[in-house]
Amino acid sequence: MKVLCVDDALDILEVLGLSLKMRWPDAEVLKAEDGPTALTLFERENPDLLIVDLGLPGMDGYEVIRRIRLYSDVPMIILSVRDEEQDIVRGLELGADDYITKPFGHLQLLARVQAVLRRASSTPGSSEALIQVGDLRMDPSSREVYVGNSAVSLTPTEYSILYHLARNAGRVLTHQVLLSKVWGSDAVDDRHLLTVHMNHLRSKLGDTGPEPSLILTERGIGYRLVK
Repeated sequence: MKVLCVDDALDILEVLGLSLKMRWPDAEVLKAEDGPTALTLFERENPDLLIVDLGLPGMDGYEVIRRIRLYSDVPMIILSVRDEEQDIVRGLELGADDYITKPFGHLQLLARVQAVLRRASSTPGSSEALIQVGDLRMDPSSREVYVGNSAVSLTPTEYSILYHLARNAGRVLTHQVLLSKVWGSDAVDDRHLLTVHMNHLRSKLGDTGPEPSLILTERGIGYRLVK
């Protein structure tokens, strides 16, 4: 595993490196203290995960995320002291998979990292049957998704949300259940994550407008994929 950590605080980079190496001793931890260096390292080293601060010199974390998402679906976690709702939502809308606010706990960091890596590397067995719900088709063996005859390109996080909804088509999955299945048990109260990614997922599936017809919102409860 190769992880790129981006933060202008050397002590934070040191903590990140030590935490990751304690859990994954063979991991290669790359470090960058500014946005331009992060992009250069990313293009050269092709890491498996990016952990990025928002307040960076030269180029802020938002722009780093935006540029990388133009050509890569690598898992990205925001690590920032900014805990205002608009800051968090903006980072998620640009393509981050998760966020952690500073100060952070060692176990929380590792749990979030493990969750995004699991989604990115998960490849269900070829014996699992094709999932079809109306015009929606999912092939778990190849992770291909189609609506009608059109292929839909999803990030690992978006795929994971849709997979759980499709496997339970017709049934309501609560916010807590979806958050736990996709992000892990420590994210069950973090609805920003789910709301932003659900909006992206609906857009890619063409399920937009004031009244979505494929993924329904059960207000105050969760979501349901129409059977």
